[in-house]
Amino acid sequence: MITLETSLKKLKHEVLKHVATLEKEGRLSKETLEKACYEVLKSDKPQYRCCIYKERAIVNERAKLAAGYLPDGDNVEDLKPIMEEDQIVYVISAACDQCPIDRFTVTEACRGCIEHKCMEVCPAKSIERVAGRAYINQEICKECGMCKNVCPYNAISEVMRPCKRVCPTGALTVNEEDRRAKINNEDCINCGACMAACPFGAISDKSYIVPVVKALKADKPVYAIVAPAIAGQFGPKVSLSQVKAAFLKLGFEDMLEAACGADAVTVQESQEFIEKMESGQPFMTNSCCPGFMSYIEKKFPQLADKISSTVSPMIATAKLIRQRNSEAAIIFVGPCTAKKSEIKREELKGIVDYVITFEEIAAILDAYNVDPESLEGVITDESSVFGRGFAQGGGLTAAVQNYLSDKDSSLLFNPVRISGMEEIKKTLTMAKVGRLEGNFIEGMMCEGGCIGGPASLLPIRKSKPLNTKFSGDTPIKAVAENKKLKEFKALHLER
Repeated sequence: MITLETSLKKLKHEVLKHVATLEKEGRLSKETLEKACYEVLKSDKPQYRCCIYKERAIVNERAKLAAGYLPDGDNVEDLKPIMEEDQIVYVISAACDQCPIDRFTVTEACRGCIEHKCMEVCPAKSIERVAGRAYINQEICKECGMCKNVCPYNAISEVMRPCKRVCPTGALTVNEEDRRAKINNEDCINCGACMAACPFGAISDKSYIVPVVKALKADKPVYAIVAPAIAGQFGPKVSLSQVKAAFLKLGFEDMLEAACGADAVTVQESQEFIEKMESGQPFMTNSCCPGFMSYIEKKFPQLADKISSTVSPMIATAKLIRQRNSEAAIIFVGPCTAKKSEIKREELKGIVDYVITFEEIAAILDAYNVDPESLEGVITDESSVFGRGFAQGGGLTAAVQNYLSDKDSSLLFNPVRISGMEEIKKTLTMAKVGRLEGNFIEGMMCEGGCIGGPASLLPIRKSKPLNTKFSGDTPIKAVAENKKLKEFKALHLER
């Protein structure tokens, strides 16, 4: 059985499951969405919020977003469809705690020193001396942090909204009128970091769960591509063959590993690396993480030409499916919200139809009463240990190293492996000024790689060992040994 570790994940699961059930049964409408709260929250006793009325209001807004409508609509008749919009991550205003906190506060550790460096450096002159100690006037504080940096006793604490703290592009701000979180779509890369960080569940991704259920009901072959981070997501005892059996029971024609596409991407990206280094380019970055690509394009546009032109494993695998069956509807399943943005890139439109997360496929399985653990496994196509290793930070680098070593390339491969906001910003800044200590950057927006994705069912501490075992169990121990590479050779694997 699928285990959901937090109350927030359980609530999100129940809402997604309810929407999937409504669509499966042909009962989904604006009116049934308005009544979702009574189906999901059957008790009149509040569990998470101040009252049941607030809990129900939030559930209804979640249900709207899950069904593909803009949340926070006052009138159910005026619900705005958002399926065609490029933005993926949205704030559910009713759920936002408004975080009534001051960013910088003087603590008991203040010694009331004579020098008072904090007062001297404050550009807003917001710090005063009260009863011998420093005091910050929050009305005029600009939250620059200079006082904290100079205090010799570390007596000034910093508390930042979790959603704002983790946003890599500064796209998440605070509405000055009501202190609710606000997303600037122009700067947002839809990485989902804010969604994972918000302890109130006030930020969520729009869902393709409804069109996916529609596709499963239609008379058309539907194929699933599962991300390499699939290991352990449906229970530690559930094998990939059981996961495939579950997908087939749902009505999918077939299920393929994106890790197979990862092996093909390794070959293409390795060859591209050799060509670019021989042409004199100082370095190249990977292109498999859409959040990392978007971050470079928005925050370091001068480095955009250093991004690999190779498609991601998801796109490579989808192209293989389309070569086999041009009528296929293709669904990618993974832990990533940014993948929902990737399929909307102009040069990639129409290759993958929909992206859903592990959270969403778990809800669909539940809506259809399909338990992977109870099923007998079926034969699956296998990828290399390195293709499956793409799920973890450093996995792509290991794959390229393996392929180049098999090719006896004399070219120096000097990789820099980074994941998470801080490492990425620091490394790209060094690259921008010509001080990068390497010639290949593997960047993953999520800490630890895809297994740390915002829509994973498992925390990374549990998924990492399961993914390592999953990768190691494959009999294909080198990228070049994957026999499916012959099929990929006929495909165009550049963006």
